[in-house]
Amino acid sequence: MSLKILLFGYGRHGKYIAKGLVEDDFEVHIVEESEKNITQAINDGFLHCFKVDVTQDEALITLHPENFTQLVCVMDDEHLNVFLTLSLRSLFQESEIIAISDSIHTTQKLEMAGANKVIDLYEVSANKIHNILHRPITTKLLEEFVMHKNGIAFEEMVIPDGSFLDGMMTDKVDLSKYSILLVGMIDEALSKEFIFITGGINHRLDVGDTLVCIGEQEDLKKFAHLIYSKQIPL
Repeated sequence: MSLKILLFGYGRHGKYIAKGLVEDDFEVHIVEESEKNITQAINDGFLHCFKVDVTQDEALITLHPENFTQLVCVMDDEHLNVFLTLSLRSLFQESEIIAISDSIHTTQKLEMAGANKVIDLYEVSANKIHNILHRPITTKLLEEFVMHKNGIAFEEMVIPDGSFLDGMMTDKVDLSKYSILLVGMIDEALSKEFIFITGGINHRLDVGDTLVCIGEQEDLKKFAHLIYSKQIPL
C-alpha cells in the first residue's frame, strides 16, 4: 500500500519533488493556489489536485491533512511557505510536516513554525559539491542520474569587470528570483579554496571571484549573461 503525501506547491521545486515521490511509489495529492500550476499538475498526470487558498484555515481543514502520512510544504513563495507550515502545525499537531528552504535565512523560521524536518537546499547543494571534490566516481554516476531526471546542473561563473555583482556581499545576493541557488564561491583575494555559503559566512564579491550555482540549465544560462550587466537587473 502506497504512503499518502499531501504536497503543497507544484512550482519551481514542487513539480520535481512530486514526480520523484511518484517514482518512489508514493501516492501524491497536489495542493496549489495557482490555476496555472494546477493545470500543469493535471497535464503531468496527477489525479488528485486541489486549488486551495492555503491562507484560510477552513480550506486546509477540508483537505483532511490528518489522513496523510506526511505534509510537504514546497510553495514557491518562502513567506507563504512559512505561514503555511505555521498554520498546519497549529491545526494538525500530530502531523509530520516537511518543508524546503532555498534561503539560509528561511530555515530557522520554518523550524520555529513547527516543521519536523527542513530540507535546506543550500546544504544539499554543498554536500554534493563536497562529493564532487572528494568522490568523483560516485558523483559522476549521481550527476548523470540527476541530469537525466530533471535537468538540474551546476555552473561556475567568473565575475567580470563592471558586473553589478562586484562589491556586493554574499548575504545580499538573492538569486532565488532567477530560480537558481548560490552554493559557494572561490574568493581570489583570500585563497583558491572553495567556500561554502551554507554556514551563513558573509563575503565580499570582487572581479575575478568564481561563483558556483545550481539550477535548471536554462536558468543558469540566463543568469550567466546577467552577471555582465553593470546595473542590478530588476
